[in-house]
Amino acid sequence: MKIVAGFLRSPEGRAALSRALEETELRGGELLVVHSMRGGERDELEQVMSYREEFEQLEARLRDSGVQHRLIEYARGNAPAEDLLQASKDEDADMIVIGIRRRSPVGKLILGSNAQDILLHADCAVLAVKAPPHKE
Repeated sequence: MKIVAGFLRSPEGRAALSRALEETELRGGELLVVHSMRGGERDELEQVMSYREEFEQLEARLRDSGVQHRLIEYARGNAPAEDLLQASKDEDADMIVIGIRRRSPVGKLILGSNAQDILLHADCAVLAVKAPPHKE
């Protein structure tokens, strides 16, 4: 079984990645972690570099877990949802694991929703994971 998850440093992204790792261990499959960036702009290049340390820590965590995995980085101008959907098609994935957060209808209209796009357009199962409640 191939499971695809995005790499985000948000609480939702971390929750999805943790659950994707659990699902992969449970099912004895392969975990594909996709990091999607728009690319091409100086600020984004700096942002990609800031992700490097955490991405390397993730690689070590996955290696230590013994789970078969691959890390995939895209910087081709697509929205994250497009890259996750394309990776799931290219790799013939069985499941996509996404993190979700509560957003108002107006927020979705203005900002769009990667989660909604994935839920509507995925050719495989989608597991939506909520992050633990934020403690103040």
